[in-house]
Amino acid sequence: MAERRSVLTTLALGLSTFLILFDVTAVVVAMPAIAKDVGLDIAGLAWVIDAYSLAFAAALLASGALADRFGRRRCMLAGNAVFLVASVACGMALSEQMLLAARVVQGIGAAFMATGGTALVAIAFPNVAERSRAFGVLGVIAGVAMALGPTLGGFLASWLGWRWIFFANVPFCLALALVVPRLVAEANDREGRRLDPIGIALLTMSLGLAIDALLRRDGSFALRASCLIAGMALAFVFLWQQWRSPRPVLDPRVFATLAMAGVATLLTAIQFGYWAVLVYLPFFLSAALHLSMDMAGVALLVATLPMLLVPLVGGRLATRWGWRRLFITAFGLVAIGDVSLVIAALSDGPGFRLAAAIAGMAIIGVGAALANPQLSGVALALAPPTQAGMASAVTFVVRQVGFALSIAVLGLTLGAVDASATFAQPFALAALVALLGVVAASVLLPAKSDALLGRHN
Repeated sequence: MAERRSVLTTLALGLSTFLILFDVTAVVVAMPAIAKDVGLDIAGLAWVIDAYSLAFAAALLASGALADRFGRRRCMLAGNAVFLVASVACGMALSEQMLLAARVVQGIGAAFMATGGTALVAIAFPNVAERSRAFGVLGVIAGVAMALGPTLGGFLASWLGWRWIFFANVPFCLALALVVPRLVAEANDREGRRLDPIGIALLTMSLGLAIDALLRRDGSFALRASCLIAGMALAFVFLWQQWRSPRPVLDPRVFATLAMAGVATLLTAIQFGYWAVLVYLPFFLSAALHLSMDMAGVALLVATLPMLLVPLVGGRLATRWGWRRLFITAFGLVAIGDVSLVIAALSDGPGFRLAAAIAGMAIIGVGAALANPQLSGVALALAPPTQAGMASAVTFVVRQVGFALSIAVLGLTLGAVDASATFAQPFALAALVALLGVVAASVLLPAKSDALLGRHN
């Protein structure tokens, strides 16, 4: 009976993880249909993803403190309810403004689901071995969401319409609302993390202004430059405020060493080289290869399936080669794959274009799958044991912020989405940033990982 309860608890918490990731990866494939139906340009489409990601990152700063104060289960269930309502609103959106507002609310709900769900694993599984197995299962579920999300989203959008990507969340959210209270006890810590509304406001405004400046197609250059400068200034104020705080929600000291600065560079580089490219690939597959949404979702398996199959190999290579060699190899592959996509975008022959596109997607998938899970591991290994929790939190937020910024920057270089050659610029920029990752790994990271892991343990 206890074992059955443990399995059900793990699956329930895993379902929340799946939903959070699915609403990023599945939406990517439906972007061309959303653009046509709602009337979105490149900037609007980028905001569909960035509104969710930015709201998620900002809400993470608040959700931990609120979960400590009011209860982890209550936090997760509240986030689940918000996510459910926002999903319905996304599916019913008739305009760009309605869709973006609903995506913001959905991102906030997802952040509370993620924070509460992670904390509930520790509560539901006090035994260390059981907790490790539970987190392992959650990792597999996350991999499935990343790998199969585009394909499932493509089939849903092609057969039922893009709105059903959001409506499909409803029965699963209702199931979570019914099951979680029966499986997991409530817990809180009123002496836990503090809420930092000023820091949250500074981070949100800085990122919002910077991304709006990058994506804005109307208005004068002076207006866009002013927004970008204001965003950068607010980002520095945020870092200064967190540096001076006795209990920062995101401690910038985590990245004060050269090695951790290298990790931050790699975290950003993988967003440009892989994740942001994944956002624009459905448009490329439609323009260059004339694929439908369901076929584009199937084609993207070439880039996403490695996320499910390769990470175990990356772990073994990290032990055998060390961090530096692993990340040089991984980001080198991502750069080569992006260059292959540039060649596909500029090619005239349909057969060669198809071969170059498939090769490029496969190579960036393998490279990203080697690096992505190991980046969290190297961040934890480099951080002092007393800062492991903060390093994990900062790493997660850097991923989200880098994802949002990379989508905006690549979108800035993209012209029309109905011509294959226009995709050469964003793919080339992605390759350059991936090469920056190679340089950062070569210069800033230690050669061996075993010493680090031993010190951390």
